[in-house]
Amino acid sequence: MTPAARLQATIEVLESLEQTGQPADRFLRDWFRARRYAGSKDRAAVGERVFAILRRKASLGWRMQSSAPRALVIAALAEDGKTEAEIDVLFDAARYAPAALSDAERVALANPPQDSPPLHVQGDFPEFLEPELRRAFGDNVLAETQALRERAPVDLRVNTLKAARDDVLAVLRADGFAAEATLYSPHGIRIPAGEGLSALSRHAAYESGLFEFQNEAAQIASLLAQAKPGQRVLDLAAGAGGKSLALAAEMRNEGDIIASDIDGKRLSQVEPRAARAGITIIHPYLIVDELPQGLFDLVFVDAPCSGSGTWQRQPELKWRISQRKLEELNAVQDSLLDQAAAKVVHEGHIVYATCSVLPCENEDRITQFLQRHPGFKTINAASIWQGINSTRAIPGVHDLFRVSPYLTGTDGFFASVLMRI
Repeated sequence: MTPAARLQATIEVLESLEQTGQPADRFLRDWFRARRYAGSKDRAAVGERVFAILRRKASLGWRMQSSAPRALVIAALAEDGKTEAEIDVLFDAARYAPAALSDAERVALANPPQDSPPLHVQGDFPEFLEPELRRAFGDNVLAETQALRERAPVDLRVNTLKAARDDVLAVLRADGFAAEATLYSPHGIRIPAGEGLSALSRHAAYESGLFEFQNEAAQIASLLAQAKPGQRVLDLAAGAGGKSLALAAEMRNEGDIIASDIDGKRLSQVEPRAARAGITIIHPYLIVDELPQGLFDLVFVDAPCSGSGTWQRQPELKWRISQRKLEELNAVQDSLLDQAAAKVVHEGHIVYATCSVLPCENEDRITQFLQRHPGFKTINAASIWQGINSTRAIPGVHDLFRVSPYLTGTDGFFASVLMRI
């Protein structure tokens, strides 16, 4: 593909992403499968530009006074230092190239806004979320939202049933990865964002179950659950089973974990992942009408949410959320918490977790849960962590667990540990 053809492909992908709810990385994979003429360098170049534009959609739209995909691509080129003449060469209406610049586009290029952009433009987030993000971050709102638009590193969780972290670190470093131990999670490995990381999913250490892909924040939330060998655990809204795998490792593969979900396609990934990890205590359960029978020592609620804490990895999510969608998610989150309350034993624990930074999905849900269920109380997350790692406190972790890219260098994440009293 020529440079101009890559730009046209970027425009087409951005246009299509506005019409689908599919994750951007999965959409790009399928889009290129249907276009075999595109080589690996073409796929990498288009993918990188698509994600860069999604991360900065508000500020690029402000630059051109338009959020149309074509305008965003032009703005990105201008931000990269391209002159109008250089952009003209790329937008020359040749075969596979974008159409020539219009008069309106030339005017916008020549006359960028001179006034100071509003906060949502500086932080590249939807304007309607500003009150929620101010609630979440206070004076750090701009620093946090700008951190959320940066490219994220890759975090791995070492499967302690099969390997020690130092051994996996040595293997990855020997193969050229700039792998380092995570700052807080005792089982985590971090690899900087960059080229070649897709090779990790084909690495022999991954295929043999020595590690899983999991952000450090999610690893810590799993540790805060304090799952113990022999317990009966319900992973409610388990998805593909990432938290179940982490809990099973903490339980030393002793006990019983029911990984339940309403999505059979995602749930079908649990068994092969568990087999690769050498785990035998996880049992998938497709929820059709009723939850699994009996009570549980621990119920882990990894609730569906806006995904606002994962904007570094999935920047398309920030432009798909709406006030109505948030309200629908809040109703689901409350329902899952109520279901969990009915399934936990006396003095058993519920862990409510989201990959969101929005208080309406986090603190507000816990406050309202405790009002509906006075037979529960929160357990101080900082105290739990002190028992796990007494030498390294996590900033922002007090009664509740709430971390973010600017504060802790992790995904944005929330967790609350609740006990039936």
